[in-house]
Amino acid sequence: MHKKRITLADVAARAGVSQMTASKVLRGTGSISEETRKRVKLAASDLGYVPNLFAGSLSSRSSNIVAVVLPSINDAVFGEVVAGINDVLRPEGYVTFIGESHLNPQTEETIIQTVLSMQPAGIILTGGIHRTAKADQLLESWACPIIQIWDEEDEHYDGCVAPDHANAGRLTAQHFIDRGVKQPAYIGAELGKDICAARRFETFRQTIIEAGLDLVEVIAEDLPRQPGTGRTLVADLMQTHPHTDAIYFLNDAMATGGLSWLHETSYHVPEQVAVAAFNGTSLAHAVRTRLTTVHVERLKLGEVAARALLQSIDTRSAEKIREIFYLELSRGNTS
Repeated sequence: MHKKRITLADVAARAGVSQMTASKVLRGTGSISEETRKRVKLAASDLGYVPNLFAGSLSSRSSNIVAVVLPSINDAVFGEVVAGINDVLRPEGYVTFIGESHLNPQTEETIIQTVLSMQPAGIILTGGIHRTAKADQLLESWACPIIQIWDEEDEHYDGCVAPDHANAGRLTAQHFIDRGVKQPAYIGAELGKDICAARRFETFRQTIIEAGLDLVEVIAEDLPRQPGTGRTLVADLMQTHPHTDAIYFLNDAMATGGLSWLHETSYHVPEQVAVAAFNGTSLAHAVRTRLTTVHVERLKLGEVAARALLQSIDTRSAEKIREIFYLELSRGNTS
């Protein structure tokens, strides 16, 4: 099903004015009454109209820009995803425009509005955050292919390429259960912002509870998901629950911080405390300690997403593209 792009004519019709008047209002020029200006701006907002920054040169076609909207390019996970995207798109003549949302829905909305004004050939959008209604409206009204990455449960777009987050949580929990742990814990941060991390935590929690074990949860909504936070939270955990014998961290970054604290305070890993995490970013840097983690093929994920976008650009088929990465636990020497 083809989507209709909202045009200046649509805005003018909704506001009951000429296209020239609507154009002057949206460009902030001309002698237009305040009442008319308000009516045109309201119509543009209601319809989700995005002005074309390339009007005149690209008014009849899309650009060669592919917009990629991510939580953060500094995150090792998404840095490799972007590398995979570029490996596929650049030989085909496309360039990527990267926008960082930092898990902030309002920031993401602003980025989406900006990139749409560039007439992108397509969008690769990171799911798993709480998107604003306005951002959804803008995306639904835009007539270019949109591929969602990272979140496997949203079906609004032309395709989805993502890890199986729910299974990742279950895999880790079952690994701990099979190992015979008695007092497991979870350490995480910003779960209120990160739907996928929350999904992994929930399936981990459910599996642990179904095995008849109690789970200690240490979650900081106001701290970043970085090594320093892992150190801080594991110190808090072991002070209040010194007999904890297994810890599942939200990601590898937090786990490496937690591991450094455990080593420095003479805890034996994994003999006293088993440690596991998610995403596999630590594997390339492991020397003495090789973290047990659910590894995500991040470069491949980016490549698959880019190929899915190219396929959608070429065919504009109504058939959705869906590629889910079923994950495996990479066993290190921490559990």
